[in-house]
Amino acid sequence: MADRADDEELVTERFEAESLVRAGADELERAAEAALRPRRLEEFVGQAVVREQLSLVLQAAMARGKAPDHVLLSGPPGLGKTTLAMIIAAELGTSLRVTSGPAIQHAGDLAAVLSSLDEGEVLFIDEIHRLARPAEELLYVAMEDFRVDVVVGKGAGASAIPLTLPPFTVVGATTRAGLLPAPLRDRFGFTGHLDFYATEELERVLVRSAGLLGVPLAGEAASEIASRSRGTPRIANRLLRRVRDWAEVRGDGTLGLSAARAALEVYEVDGLGLDRLDRAVLTALCTRFGGGPVGLTTLAVAVGEEPETVETVAEPFLVREGLVGRTPRGRVALPPAWEHLGLDVPRTSETLFG
Repeated sequence: MADRADDEELVTERFEAESLVRAGADELERAAEAALRPRRLEEFVGQAVVREQLSLVLQAAMARGKAPDHVLLSGPPGLGKTTLAMIIAAELGTSLRVTSGPAIQHAGDLAAVLSSLDEGEVLFIDEIHRLARPAEELLYVAMEDFRVDVVVGKGAGASAIPLTLPPFTVVGATTRAGLLPAPLRDRFGFTGHLDFYATEELERVLVRSAGLLGVPLAGEAASEIASRSRGTPRIANRLLRRVRDWAEVRGDGTLGLSAARAALEVYEVDGLGLDRLDRAVLTALCTRFGGGPVGLTTLAVAVGEEPETVETVAEPFLVREGLVGRTPRGRVALPPAWEHLGLDVPRTSETLFG
């Protein structure tokens, strides 16, 4: 099962790196994002509830002169979990150590990171649900008692020497909070869930990013890009950079409505934010299988992709937008899918889904 999960992660990451409207990011894109990240909590756009709650946690901790409780941030990729971790460290006036769950496969790896922390530092663990079990058990003690047990020797002569750690704050980020074991989840004093952004919030993100990039962005263009960004700031900023490329190469350098539409047409991002794979899934469901139901494997073969790619990359957004439904008998196309493709909704579909 673990090997299958790792394979699914690799398939998803590989596809995300090739697509404009996937929420994942590779190293090159993370470097491009760094210049656009807000540095302070008041600069962070959206997530009003989480911002307010986190502000109270940080202000109370600083007033007491102590490290704040450990923070768990959950939600889909691209919504700002890493950015918030950086902001937490900046607000506290301390440094940030960054690692990830897949990078820590042994308890000794985590012990080395923890033992090098200074007082008040923030340790950010991305994809914390993918920590190896021995590392998880070590992290329990470190988060609660601020100590790690270093094992010296082997076999019957081995002994554990407790090593006291200075107070620090763990900020964990996860896209799959349900996979976190309860003992680890309970050790976080604050849990914040990040939701998808409204179009108006994404427009504010785009205006800010355009200012940092030094490009003129018209209000209509910001609205157009935001409406196709799937409620995700990372996708919005990615599309903004592609529109800027089009405007500089084929336009007059101004990011207006016509430039935005022309650029997004070149990159095959339609009005709902659907890309080639999304439209291929909808087209196959509606035209080849009469709206379904159809099994995942059959659907994947029809669009020329792996089942894991269809299930983990295309389906979540299509289901969230009410275009595709998942039933015990298979995937079905909902009435909005037919309408989006410009097709007549079959009477059976109208009766079944109202």
